[in-house]
Amino acid sequence: MRRIVLFAGTTEGRTLAELLSKNRISCTVCVATEYGETVLGEMPGVTIRQGRMDEKEMEEFLSEEDTGIVVDCTHPFAALVSENIRNAAAKQDVPYLRLCRKNEERKETPGVRYFPDPASCAAYLSDMEGNILLTTGSKDLGIYCSAPNLRERLFVRVLPAKESIEICEANGITGHHILAMQGPFTEEMNLALIHQYGISHLVTKESGAAGGFPEKISACRKSRVFLSVIGRPEESGLSYDEVLISLEEYTGKKLQAVPRKKLEISLVGTGMGSPLNLTKEAELAIKEADYIFGSKRLLEGITGKKKYAYYRAEDILPVLEDVQNNLPEYDNLKAAVLFSGDTGFYSGAALFHEKLEQWKENTAGEVSVRIFPGISSVSYFAACLGTCWEDGEILSIHGKRDEAWQHTVVEAVRYRKKVFLILSGKEELHLLGKALLSAELSACTVTTGYNLSYEDQEIRTTSPEELLSYDKEGLYICLIRNLSCEKRRLTPGYPDTCFLRDSENGKRIPISKEEVREVALCKLRLTEDSVFYDIGSGSGSIAVEAAKLSGSIPVYAIEEKEKAAGLIERNCGKFHTKQVKVICGHAPEALEDLPAPTHAFIGGSGGALKAVLRKLYQKNPKMRVVITAVTLETRNEITEILNEFPVCDEEVLELHAARSEQAGAYHLMRAENPVMIFSFTFQETEEIL
Repeated sequence: MRRIVLFAGTTEGRTLAELLSKNRISCTVCVATEYGETVLGEMPGVTIRQGRMDEKEMEEFLSEEDTGIVVDCTHPFAALVSENIRNAAAKQDVPYLRLCRKNEERKETPGVRYFPDPASCAAYLSDMEGNILLTTGSKDLGIYCSAPNLRERLFVRVLPAKESIEICEANGITGHHILAMQGPFTEEMNLALIHQYGISHLVTKESGAAGGFPEKISACRKSRVFLSVIGRPEESGLSYDEVLISLEEYTGKKLQAVPRKKLEISLVGTGMGSPLNLTKEAELAIKEADYIFGSKRLLEGITGKKKYAYYRAEDILPVLEDVQNNLPEYDNLKAAVLFSGDTGFYSGAALFHEKLEQWKENTAGEVSVRIFPGISSVSYFAACLGTCWEDGEILSIHGKRDEAWQHTVVEAVRYRKKVFLILSGKEELHLLGKALLSAELSACTVTTGYNLSYEDQEIRTTSPEELLSYDKEGLYICLIRNLSCEKRRLTPGYPDTCFLRDSENGKRIPISKEEVREVALCKLRLTEDSVFYDIGSGSGSIAVEAAKLSGSIPVYAIEEKEKAAGLIERNCGKFHTKQVKVICGHAPEALEDLPAPTHAFIGGSGGALKAVLRKLYQKNPKMRVVITAVTLETRNEITEILNEFPVCDEEVLELHAARSEQAGAYHLMRAENPVMIFSFTFQETEEIL
């Protein structure tokens, strides 16, 4: 039988070569680069030919190999290579099979733009602002680097191959702008690169699931980054299964599927630490496992197993892959990954399971996963105290390094009678005590659980002040009781007299009146996941009212006058709204480094309203905005500016309010200045203003 020649370079090509090898059918596999040869690896009966070839060289090669059939498994975007292979095969009168990836139906997704070629994409990006993550490889890099205003903003993700690095350097891409790494890339990896390099645009090819296209879309959507896609060229060919049928006809042999090695992975919740707290199923999973992974504390007492003190997916998965690759055919392997407490309760098991599912799609063997829950610390602690946990709020600050958790905990304690809190150690207990005292919650009682289920377990009830003297290092959980908790207000509308006021240069620092605040906040339509800007914050009344609606809303009060910014800080302290971040600076410049907003209130813009709206649109072209105006000039300016922006759900309201005022034995109604309230939602378009 004349020889089968595969032109590879894709996952499908590697899989097909492995199938032929397992069925003892000799073949030659052509790859363009040394890196491609390394990835392919050694396989019985498979000869690898490494190096790029033009059409004439391909024709000579097919003749020398005594080729009987050619299978083209090259990348969908390698159109010229495919054309050369097809022409060379035709000149040698050799059957040619083109293996095509399945074309997935395009879905209209906001923030995703398709381009027919790299040149049109580069031209578009030249007019855009912000850093660019280029994930299309090194082949077309010269097109992007030759476009004006692009090279300095490019961060290029390429294969960790010498040739790719050399192409980057030849085009002026050097240092940390070269991201040399091998996929597949998860959504988390894409998000990490986007955040680390301040990416505003990600460029990819329409490579389908095999090329990690869905993970790029989801990462861009979550980080509000624009995605530019080079559309896949139209081509005709055969599916993977159709190619197999053709090869079976050519060889006269039924191609048996590659034997699947079986890997059983158990994610085990170990409960409260003592082996006595393991469920029977979890105990059996550990007993049957060949490999055990977990923190050193969880591995103590386990004998007769291959143990690894790893608990991160990036450390564990390479070990499992290496072990699985060296298994005999049809062999089975069992592994257990241990997690403290319950796998479904503030556990690393969820993230590990997500990464495991992505890893499964790219591994050669058969992988099954089962999760075994454990007894959570809250369940165990509540049982020790003889109480229930269903009527309490449960929070965890275990492993959290910033101080944002203090506000979240204080807000929970202020409005709930029972709050269960999971901590890492004594330092967090000290911070908790200080936070409760600072928030004037010293009347609370705190019951702490130390090293639960261990021999030195200790449970004690104390005060916030006494928490500062705890000196034992170890694992803690606590129950905070506030029997005199407040009732959370469900509406805005604190009286103006509740807010501290001040003057600057003989003029009172402005405040949005109570009635205006109520209407403006209703028109904003804030939600639990909002990120809110109060621009031209004045006394901070809008920022404070928004923060009081929910402790989960990050609020940024932007005010250019230093004295007014100080007044906002004082009002935030009075109302215990520590999640409000006061930014002293002039908008729009002061907005540059802030997280993308979902909602914004503009009470003053210092004459830069158009520039402020432009910046807001750039940061989030789908956000909700409310603007107030008192003077006729400002009203006219807003109307003219809004005609230049794509908006929907637009509403203009003029608010007239009057308050009663005593005059002797009578009460007169004294009118406040009328205020016009503009509310609208930005509408994303193809062109950024």
